Amino acid sequence: MTDSQAPLRRALGLHDAVLVGLGAMLGAGIFVALAPAAAAAGSWLLVGLAIAGVVAYCNATSSARLAAIYPVSGGTYVYGRERLGEFWGYLAGWAFVIGKTASCAAMALTVGVYVWPDHAHAVAVAAVVALTAVNYAGVQKAAWLTRIIVAFVLAVLAAVVVSAFTSDVASPDRLSLSSDAGVLGVLQAAGLLFFAFAGYARIATLGEEVRDPGRTIPRAIGISLGLTLVVYALVATAAVSILGADELGDAAAPLTAVAEAAGVDWLVPVVRVGAAVAAIGSLLALILGVSRTVLAMSRDGHLPRALAAVHTRTQVPHRAELVVGAVVAVVAATADVRAAIGFSSFGVLLYYAVANASAFTLTREENRPARAIPVVGVIGCVVVAFTLPLTSVLAGMAVLAVGAGVYAFRSTRRLRR
Repeated sequence: MTDSQAPLRRALGLHDAVLVGLGAMLGAGIFVALAPAAAAAGSWLLVGLAIAGVVAYCNATSSARLAAIYPVSGGTYVYGRERLGEFWGYLAGWAFVIGKTASCAAMALTVGVYVWPDHAHAVAVAAVVALTAVNYAGVQKAAWLTRIIVAFVLAVLAAVVVSAFTSDVASPDRLSLSSDAGVLGVLQAAGLLFFAFAGYARIATLGEEVRDPGRTIPRAIGISLGLTLVVYALVATAAVSILGADELGDAAAPLTAVAEAAGVDWLVPVVRVGAAVAAIGSLLALILGVSRTVLAMSRDGHLPRALAAVHTRTQVPHRAELVVGAVVAVVAATADVRAAIGFSSFGVLLYYAVANASAFTLTREENRPARAIPVVGVIGCVVVAFTLPLTSVLAGMAVLAVGAGVYAFRSTRRLRR
């Protein structure tokens, strides 16, 4: 039934890989991170979005070049290990698994809040169980479902943007910059919005399941990130022009508030369904990516080797899928969604700092990016990470310290042997 060394089936083409990235990115930023980012940056929200976009571009470029050279499951865990040393790869993998577990919980809770607010945690757990089963059934089925989700979410977002821009309530004056937010607030907004862009990592961590990875992965990352940047800019502009930054920051369900303020009542329930579906799309891709990093770390002995088993029929790391699903379900049953976003952003930004540092070591023959790209990426990731809310930074540092301690303990045991 299982083979811990069996390769995964290369079943994904460019179209599927782009959709995996879009499915991971589109849900979180629009329906979860937009309001707290507006609360942090005020009328400078779009500047925060631009900063997040620059950091994401650097990360995407570095990840694409590295993924073309190392087209196996694990993403920056593999890149850091091969380019910087075993510890940095391990630390990146640890930050990714922990941070993205929080992301999974945030997306599951988003489903619960929109579907059945009075029982949000129960719905969140049910969503995790259902999507773990989808991923367990095989990556082709997951990509097929992602295709449907992305199409529906894009249609909903297009309806919101068009309704906002054609409304008499919209005012370009609300887009003008004021002095109501400092540099810290803008950078904090960038960190929260970065939570929405990080979905392109799912493409890199699926490197072992993509056809022609050297060509497909870089193209899929660029296309999915570019499309997401356009969508985010349009939606953020529409939301601010209708509500203003202050009202947007106070909104529990920002795009529902946009539809209501624009006087398009029929769109309100559609937006609620779209929010739930978008969160499901993100959760689907997130569970997929976390399980592949667990697979890679298990193969190297940093996590229990039993988790490296690949099912002979479905060709997925089924034990990793089940363990990740179980952990996410527990977190989703107890976590707060906004705290989960900050914690996740901190871990994932440090994960990408390692990716950029790894890309800096590439040679010209390895098709390295322009030197400025990984440098800006490293600086951007570290600065934005440490300007997140203090509780997120402290929690993230504590978890990284635990991970480093586990690594040191295991290394000491190996030396004694």
